[in-house]
Amino acid sequence: MKKRTLESSEEFIQNAARHYGWVANPDTEFRATIAEGLTTNANRFGYYLCPCRDGDGDRDADADIVCPCVYAGPDIDEYGQCFCGLFLSKEKAASGDTEVNQIPERRTGN
Repeated sequence: MKKRTLESSEEFIQNAARHYGWVANPDTEFRATIAEGLTTNANRFGYYLCPCRDGDGDRDADADIVCPCVYAGPDIDEYGQCFCGLFLSKEKAASGDTEVNQIPERRTGN
């Protein structure tokens, strides 16, 4: 398994944001904290498990919370950010409102 670094995780974050038409949170300190959690999880489990949720370390059981999680799109559409605030809508980012707000958890039963 290839060892992930903070730099490779940041590249992953930027690529994912571009791919989905989102914006990576511009708060570099905040983003670095999330990137550190992603890096730790990728090196522990072999995939970018969302650091803001509890996973099992079983890729099948965690499939819905592999970053970017399946809830990110609906959360960004409704709240302008994903659950952990790593990804923002272009509108929220353009408004200058990059504050991460608590939003409801969509994941249930896990």
